[in-house]
Amino acid sequence: MKESISDRVIRLGEYIVEHKATVRSAAESFGISKSTVHKDVTERLKKKDPILFGQVQTLLAYNKAVRHLRGGEATRRKYRGLDR
Repeated sequence: MKESISDRVIRLGEYIVEHKATVRSAAESFGISKSTVHKDVTERLKKKDPILFGQVQTLLAYNKAVRHLRGGEATRRKYRGLDR
């Protein structure tokens, strides 16, 4: 049986906070698209659980602030031959 959107929204928020996950890793873990995760945690979660919404937004802001560092590290590893 499919879970309701309300339940998924709460589970996604809790997962992101608990695992300090990115939208991409949460999407992969839940088997849904990044767009769905983003819509769930930026729009739907605000109505369901404002406190959890605040925690998720703080973490997403942090992830956005350091994404250029993660990308640079991935490129560095690629050219050193560690991702082959």
